[in-house]
Amino acid sequence: MAETQTKKATKIVAEAEDQAPEAAADNGVPGDYANSPSAPPQDSSWEREAKPHLTSRERLQDLGEEELRRIMYDMLLARRFEEKAAEAYSVAKIGGFCHLYIGQEAVAIGAIHALREDDYVMTAYREHVHALQKRVDPNAIMAELYGRSGGCSGGKGGSMHMFSAEHNYLGGHGIVGGQIPLALGVAWKIKYRKEDRVMQVYLGEAAVNQGAFHESLNMAALWKLPLLVIVENNRFGMGTAWERASSLYDISQKASAYAMPSAIADGMDVLDMYRVTKEAVARARAGEGPTLIEARTYRFVGHSMSDPVHGVYRTKEDVEVAKLNDPIRIYANLLAELNILSQEELEKIDAEVKQISEQSLEFADKSPEPDPAELYRDIYAEEDVNGRLYFDGRR
Repeated sequence: MAETQTKKATKIVAEAEDQAPEAAADNGVPGDYANSPSAPPQDSSWEREAKPHLTSRERLQDLGEEELRRIMYDMLLARRFEEKAAEAYSVAKIGGFCHLYIGQEAVAIGAIHALREDDYVMTAYREHVHALQKRVDPNAIMAELYGRSGGCSGGKGGSMHMFSAEHNYLGGHGIVGGQIPLALGVAWKIKYRKEDRVMQVYLGEAAVNQGAFHESLNMAALWKLPLLVIVENNRFGMGTAWERASSLYDISQKASAYAMPSAIADGMDVLDMYRVTKEAVARARAGEGPTLIEARTYRFVGHSMSDPVHGVYRTKEDVEVAKLNDPIRIYANLLAELNILSQEELEKIDAEVKQISEQSLEFADKSPEPDPAELYRDIYAEEDVNGRLYFDGRR
């Protein structure tokens, strides 16, 4: 059955490539890149080693069947949770900005599976799945999306500013590139205190041209800090194709300016993300310094809930072709092929995570609004700081 599904998917992809070769370029570079009037020529001498051709069994690496099933569980939970978040946003249960991760699940899940629980994760504002993967309670995440007191940030952070020190999850950050120097500081702390830990920071490709990115890479390499910088390259930033915004397409090459190792990972393949990240984690723990990982991925949804899925900077056909490379289906087919997870078991896991996601909505609905007094909590380290100003007239 799995073999039939795989052959069917292969046929569909082949047909899609015939119909839309630009969208299905196998080297990760959009087909219109070379023809873009504003695109610089590619320097093929900089190209990294291609994704290794491994057998189905070799792709599993050192992962046991229990962990392989756990990865499937995490992938499905991420997808179903985000779908519920979209549902809640559409009926105005969630306000403000809301950036979904649908299509990119393999990146965070594969990379965080290569860490230990005591390692740190920090990311940008597309962060719900990173929090889930660091084992923050789904109820607490959904309640935070609702702005309720049961949220992991007390309802004061919302979609873009979740935080859980208990889980070594150091938050989502709304300023483009603002999290990178903060993560650098945490990595410096790890080295200064001689801790056996790793700091993993995520950013979108649009943050790469920020000065903070370059300053942080330089300092991380100079001090050989245990920092993994993972660029989630979904190509479109907020709505502009990367090749129209950057003079260099291959983001991984930017590490060369700082004598830093780098790699390109298939961000639609959870096991390739795990493979590449695991190697970088091992180097960091051995005191060999940071690594820049470019994860080439694709989001099946708009930049945020206020952004249409297609019609402005990509066509409906572009998105549908990309969905043929769904990371969850690719992984499920592999586990079925190797007799690790049957279709029946897959459906059982899916039913379980759907229930968890539904329960998170119920929890968020029942969670109360934050007390008005919480407005002043976590602002100052001490209550009697000189010059403190209360906007409600208190002194």
